[in-house]
Amino acid sequence: MKHGLFGTIFLTAIVSSVVTIAIFRWNLLPEFSSSPPEAKVQAAFAARTGQPTLSPDEETNVRVYNKVSPGVVNITSMVVEYDFFFSPVAKEGATGSGCVLDTEGDILTNYHVIESAQSLEVSLPDQTKYRAALVGYDRQNDLAVIRIKASRERLHPVALGDSESLRVGQKVLAIGNPLGLQNTLTTGIISSLGRKIQTENNDLVDNVIQTDAAINPGNSGGPLLNTTGEMIGINTSIFTIGGGNIGIGFAIPASTIRRVTQDLITEGRVIRPWVGIRGYQINDDLASALDLPVTSGILVATVEHGSSMDNAGVRGSSEMVILYNRRVYIGGDIVTQVNGKPVASMEELRLALEGKKPGETVQITLFRGRSKIQKSVVLVEAPRVRPRS
Repeated sequence: MKHGLFGTIFLTAIVSSVVTIAIFRWNLLPEFSSSPPEAKVQAAFAARTGQPTLSPDEETNVRVYNKVSPGVVNITSMVVEYDFFFSPVAKEGATGSGCVLDTEGDILTNYHVIESAQSLEVSLPDQTKYRAALVGYDRQNDLAVIRIKASRERLHPVALGDSESLRVGQKVLAIGNPLGLQNTLTTGIISSLGRKIQTENNDLVDNVIQTDAAINPGNSGGPLLNTTGEMIGINTSIFTIGGGNIGIGFAIPASTIRRVTQDLITEGRVIRPWVGIRGYQINDDLASALDLPVTSGILVATVEHGSSMDNAGVRGSSEMVILYNRRVYIGGDIVTQVNGKPVASMEELRLALEGKKPGETVQITLFRGRSKIQKSVVLVEAPRVRPRS
C-alpha cells in the first residue's frame, strides 16, 4: 500500500515535470501558440534562419524578378566608322535590352537599339554570348525582332500579357540593363494610358503606357511587367530634362507588340495597307489664303495609281500656285476624317490606319470643293515595288 502510494506520487511528479517542460518550451515559441497566420510563420522562420522578413509587396517584387529576369537579355551593337585615313574601324554602338519571345531564339527589342548596327551581340543572364541576326523591324512602332542560335534550355520566354484592361495606378515592374548594369529591377505604377508619343524617327505611336518606374538609357527593349510577371509593354523612351530619369517613361503596349511581332516573325515586315496619297497639312493661314472650306485636314496633292485612295476615287491636285514663295498644288480633295476620327496630317492619317489590314474597309470624310463627301475605302496592300504615279 505504501509502495502504491509512493508510486502514484512519483508518477504524478514525473508527469507534472514533463508538462512543465513542455509548457516552458512552448512559451519559447509564442508565435506557434495558437495556429498563427502565414505572416507569423514566415516571421518565425526568418527569425530562426537569420533572414529578413519581407512584406507582401517585397515578396511580389522578388517573385516577379526571379521569374522573368532569366528571359531579359543585353544587346550590344557594333557599327563601322572610318578613321582619318578612311580605314573602317568597328566600334561599340548602342546598348539596350531585349525579351526572349520563344525557344526558337526570337528576341524582341526596340528598333532604335539595333538601328544602323553592322553586327549584334546578345548576352544572356547566364553570361553566354551569341551573334544575332535581324528577323524584321517596324520603325513606325520602334520595334524589332532579332534571333540567336541558343539551346532551348538557355532560353526563357517572357509571357505576353493583356494591355487592354490596364488601369492608372496599377503597380508595374521594369527589368532591363540601364547604363550597362545587367538585369536591374525598378518598380512604379501606371501613370497614364493612351498617350501619343513621337519616336526618335519622328513617327507617332498611339496608346502608349506612361509609367514612373525608373527607366534609363539601356532599359530600352526591356519588359514592363504586371505583378503576375507578364509583359504588358516594352520600355521605349523617357521624357527627360538633362538626360536623366525624372519619372516619366513610356512603353509600347502588349497589344501592339502582339500584332507587330507576329508579322515580323512570319513575314519579316509589318503588313500594312497602302494609302497612296501625298498632301499638305492645312492650317488657318493656308485655309485663308486658298479660301478652303475647312481649317484642318489634308489637302491631297498626288494619288498613287492602284492605291487604296485611288481605287476609292480620291482626287489629287489640278493646278499649281505660288504661295509664300513655294509651289503649292491645289484643287485636290481634302481628307478630314477616317472612321469618324479627325486627321490633320499625313502622320495622323497613318496612325488612324495603324492596325488595319489589307482587305478591310474604312470610311473617310472629305471635301471636294465645298461639298462634303463620305467614301468607303477598301484597303489594299502595297506592291513590293510601287508603280510610279
